[in-house]
Amino acid sequence: MSPKPRSRPKTPSPRRETDVRPETALPDPSAEISHLHIYLTGYRGSGKSSVGKMLAKKLRRVCIDLDDEVERLAGRTIHEVFARDGEAAFRDLEENALREASRRPPAVISLGGGAVLRTDNRDIIRKTGICVWLQVDAATVLQRLNRDSGTPDRRPALTTLSPRQEIETLLEKREPIYREVADHQVDTIGRGVRAITTRVLRALGSLDQPP
Repeated sequence: MSPKPRSRPKTPSPRRETDVRPETALPDPSAEISHLHIYLTGYRGSGKSSVGKMLAKKLRRVCIDLDDEVERLAGRTIHEVFARDGEAAFRDLEENALREASRRPPAVISLGGGAVLRTDNRDIIRKTGICVWLQVDAATVLQRLNRDSGTPDRRPALTTLSPRQEIETLLEKREPIYREVADHQVDTIGRGVRAITTRVLRALGSLDQPP
């Protein structure tokens, strides 16, 4: 059954985590968001996959990694899709994967870093879920990607720039889009997966205990 569409607030500005008081016991929002997906967006290396798994476990939901779904549909790695068919073909697969995932029972869906670039994708996200932007800076992205052995296969270069320049350029371009689509914003800089997950839960209003 398709998730029930929801109305969106008129203002696009995401709610910052600092708007939620850590010391306040927050209500369980299960009834309010039980029919909605929880989408995690943000630049590559922001922690979407790792946080998505822990968040799904906490909320007793299935975790869907959109990159995994793209590779399943393509029957190839993302790097192979880019190498053989180019970025446009990858974005088509990504859109198809998102559309398919949005029709499943409510889950935690970790989006690819560029999934929100397409208007149709943003519309799907708005209609079927709550979106949390995991915010990160260029230095942190570069550090995390250098530690990730899967980076070459799962995160091919998108420009001919140096890694640092590419990150800075694309972050500048994408941040307004992340901000537009996000309902909540969580700063991940200097924080581990558990701490980030705690802040996402608090942003969603599902944490009734101190961190």
